[in-house]
Amino acid sequence: MTPTALAPVTESVHLDQPPTVVGAGIGVHGLNSNRDHYQLPHHWSLHLYRYHATITLDGVPHTIRPGSVSLVAPGVDIEYAYRGVSEHLYAHLALQHSGSPRPVLAVQDAGSATSGIADLMMHIVGNLRSSPAQASAEAWTALHRVVALSEPQTSAPHPAVTQAISYIEANLAYPLEVARIAELCGLSHNHLTRVFRQATAQTVVGYIRHRRLQQARHLLQNSTLPIAAVARSVGYTDLQAFNKACHHEFGAAPRTLRAV
Repeated sequence: MTPTALAPVTESVHLDQPPTVVGAGIGVHGLNSNRDHYQLPHHWSLHLYRYHATITLDGVPHTIRPGSVSLVAPGVDIEYAYRGVSEHLYAHLALQHSGSPRPVLAVQDAGSATSGIADLMMHIVGNLRSSPAQASAEAWTALHRVVALSEPQTSAPHPAVTQAISYIEANLAYPLEVARIAELCGLSHNHLTRVFRQATAQTVVGYIRHRRLQQARHLLQNSTLPIAAVARSVGYTDLQAFNKACHHEFGAAPRTLRAV
């Protein structure tokens, strides 16, 4: 009978607050023995590998190779089987338990993120003693990158959509016409309308109106600018039209929004 394949180990990690780095370095193994077997009872372990080996986590084996990264929870039984002298970057971390948990594969291929994660981990090693806060910030960034490896990858929007949004955000105070935006993006009016709706589930006009009013609400609630100045800053020269738009978007007049 063919043995049943074991599912990869998935951890659950909280990243709403930065970790505390309790140890970091470059580990060299396989010098005197081809096996290591241990636990970290209280800390997470982050490793970036530069070699081929097998790591077994609570009885589940995983193949590691150059560019593999592991993030293992406290208390997990860890066993390594090396193929000779083996070197990796490591950081031992204390994580907070607040916020929403995010799933992450315990062992995965870092792929194109390998170089960036390696740079961060080298900085963690170099800064741990002289600047623990900086090491903590770098570890936090590295963890976010590792967790992102396990998350579903969404396709990037059409480049024209990104260009259109950047132009709109920079010009909310000025007249904005879809035909002109499409021309700047190198597309026809209809083509931009189609790809923009596919990417944002909004029309270009609807996006402009929504962002103008979102910015207006922010300024009303977080500044002392006169209401007329707020309206002008988001492209409304007619106060009556601005008032009507706020009622439509928020169900309240600008003065009411300011009082919230």
